[in-house]
Amino acid sequence: MGYPQDVLTENERVVVHKHPHIKALLGPGLLLLVVTGLCSWGAVWAGGSDSVGGARTPLQIALGVVWLAVVVLFLVRFVSWRTTHFVITDRRVMFREGVVTRSGIDIPVRRINSVQFRHGLVDRVLRTGTLIIESASDDPLEFDDIPGVEKVHALLYAELDDTLDGDDDDPTVPPQPR
Repeated sequence: MGYPQDVLTENERVVVHKHPHIKALLGPGLLLLVVTGLCSWGAVWAGGSDSVGGARTPLQIALGVVWLAVVVLFLVRFVSWRTTHFVITDRRVMFREGVVTRSGIDIPVRRINSVQFRHGLVDRVLRTGTLIIESASDDPLEFDDIPGVEKVHALLYAELDDTLDGDDDDPTVPPQPR
């Protein structure tokens, strides 16, 4: 599974490990395609046009800089997407994000009061949505762009139900070290 294995406690089991939905990269990807096309057209036009005159080279350099800036923006978004993790284990919900400065939150499954999901028409088509977890904290926590949000909701609810049913207190199961 990669990343979550490094932070798991002994005998902790990963139920779900997801990155945000790929739709988070659609905007920057579309921008990259459009800017690549426009900059390519502009560079060819400036190279073959006599109307540009002495501004040919500076115009081509400016187009190259604009294109490079959009490429860097896309790469930053991609790395950010790739380093964002939403993990559900049999004991907690973990969310980690960030490249240079990492941040995260862990919610013990036993502390979760309710689990909800929300998705609009576009999210339903893309099979993604927002997972809302209400725990002992003041405000509910919302996790956006969770792929397969309905299935994740059901799996988290099942883990919550197992915990609340007292499966951990079953005398036939040896106690788990905490």
